[in-house]
Amino acid sequence: MPTVAGQRKIYKQLGVKAVDSARVRMANGCAEPPALQWIADKVRAGERLSVADGVALYQTNDLLALGQLANSVREKLHGKRTYFNVNRHLNPTNICVANCKLCAFGRKPDAPGAYALALEEAFRVAGQNWTEAVTEFHIVGGLHPDLPFAYYLDLLRGLKQRFPHVHLKAFTAVEIAYFSRLTRLPIREILVRMKEAGLGSLPGGGAEIFAPAVRRVICDHKIGAYAWLKVHRTAHELGLHSNATMLYGHIESVEDRVDHLLELRRLQDETHGFLAFVPLAFHPAHTALAHLPETTGFTDIKNIAVSRLLLDNFPHIKAYWPSLTPQVAQVALRFGADDVDGTVVEEKIYHDAGSTTPQGLTQQQIIRLIRDAGQEPVERDTLYRPVKRTETSVTVQM
Repeated sequence: MPTVAGQRKIYKQLGVKAVDSARVRMANGCAEPPALQWIADKVRAGERLSVADGVALYQTNDLLALGQLANSVREKLHGKRTYFNVNRHLNPTNICVANCKLCAFGRKPDAPGAYALALEEAFRVAGQNWTEAVTEFHIVGGLHPDLPFAYYLDLLRGLKQRFPHVHLKAFTAVEIAYFSRLTRLPIREILVRMKEAGLGSLPGGGAEIFAPAVRRVICDHKIGAYAWLKVHRTAHELGLHSNATMLYGHIESVEDRVDHLLELRRLQDETHGFLAFVPLAFHPAHTALAHLPETTGFTDIKNIAVSRLLLDNFPHIKAYWPSLTPQVAQVALRFGADDVDGTVVEEKIYHDAGSTTPQGLTQQQIIRLIRDAGQEPVERDTLYRPVKRTETSVTVQM
């Protein structure tokens, strides 16, 4: 853990004006406050936390004691290793039939800024400034009413032909379910065909918050929790790994967050197919929920820490820097996170919602961010296999 001075610096970065000295002492090795003591005892004994434990963790304001506990789990799993990859985002279209209040990315076909990339244009965009350093394309888009399913298969095949060594992490569960509806093919068949075309894994988007009452307000045109979980369960059964997300900081309750995390934990118990969990801060600007306040660094860090403690069967917790900012993501590495995602290159979804973070970071910038947090940077591929580089080659260590 950081020194007392270092902890005060962390609080300053998070926008917290004062640090209670008793809490600082507790975070430096003294006993946890009573509200956390019994949870800490369970964590150290390797016991699984309950719904009530999760609510208690969210209700505490003792961020440093919470962070110390989450960091102890992180270090038990990974030591000081912090993972990143060299990836590139590709959004084939922002045209979307859904009208989700949480979204600033989707457009109606005739709206200003609406686009759908022809295949050759998508291949050109993917290849812009491409080097052999890139190990992943992260591909998500809107629910286009007219693009045929064949377009997406051809997109995967074409990318795989042009960039055979790049892993294709593509299409959220929402998109997969939409393709199933358009084609009237079962979800399993959709995934089989995409896997044959080059799909390597699924991103975790579209989960938002599983609570039905909340979904009816923020994303009533999207599939529900059951369908989202079904897509990922099916993908795991087919040997495809995936990530999972949670969108927080809008109208959800603490209980909704805990329920969401435990639903993910239950599916992971069943399939063991999730690689990482990614808490995503809601950015309200340019959405129908623009009247809501932005999340604070305190809330962002707390979500990282609680996630690490509740998701005991998830190998990795990601501090997604385009959502959090690079600075808060760096602090999160001491509060349970062990991954900062990647170089990204051109992130659209959060930037359409008003994010002022860079649209990409270089490999060296990410390495410095990790090292300045006192951690050891480890480049990985999408499946968390270490990547070894020389001046002439890139090797994934199997």
